[in-house]
Amino acid sequence: MPRNYLKKALFGLVLGLGLANSAIAESEAEAAAQANNPLADITAFNIQNYYIDAFTGPGNLTGNQFVLRYAKPVSIGNSSWLIRASLPYSSFPVGTGGAKVNGIGDLDLFAAYQFNTGNPGISFAVGPQVVAPTATDNRLGADQWQLGLANVYFNATSPKFQFGYLLTWRGGIGDTNGNPRASLGAFQPFAFYQLGNGWYTGGAPIWSYNFRNNNYSVPLGIRLGKVIKSGDTVFNIFVEPQWSVHDSGSGLPKRQVYFAVNMQFL
Repeated sequence: MPRNYLKKALFGLVLGLGLANSAIAESEAEAAAQANNPLADITAFNIQNYYIDAFTGPGNLTGNQFVLRYAKPVSIGNSSWLIRASLPYSSFPVGTGGAKVNGIGDLDLFAAYQFNTGNPGISFAVGPQVVAPTATDNRLGADQWQLGLANVYFNATSPKFQFGYLLTWRGGIGDTNGNPRASLGAFQPFAFYQLGNGWYTGGAPIWSYNFRNNNYSVPLGIRLGKVIKSGDTVFNIFVEPQWSVHDSGSGLPKRQVYFAVNMQFL
């Protein structure tokens, strides 16, 4: 084999391996950037948990909320929608004596119509939200049907920094079974910074406001997460301690730890 031909072959092999590694790195970086996108055009299943170390109000009480969440993009004609369903299982204190009520909470669903932003890195969607009274105990839910709106924005144009928000409002409709009519708003800001090799930091606390009694909670959080791409599945594993910096009312989380395993199926 001529020496020049051998050099060219070796050069081609090295270049090919370099391009392959670059493509893999780019694919993993893109997966990391989209791992926290609630509007990603990918079927997802999330296992999430909030351990509440302290509530506002009297008593040294703790609680827990375990959440299963499923999201699936669907096409209706020429329009794109994201359907998301969340079902909690909660263990919350009753009174100040340490007793707890345990059970399933209300089923939360929203269908978000995804607008064509003209930029594949920017997602924007608006749609209806429905909350079904599936709670096994009326202390774990509103005991009434609720209807509202959801609006989501996510900007992943930068491979290093992604940000956005989820804004929702829902109110009770129909028979409230003798309970106060629900009217609850929530704003969840997102901000994530990629550290490299799948590691990232940031936060996604939920700021809530109860229009019925003017109670509110404004927590902040700091997250450490790891995104792992295995075959056709992207795993997003993280822990995010959160603490309330401003609140009003009793029974709201004062300190909590949010951790989850989120899966996207490519």
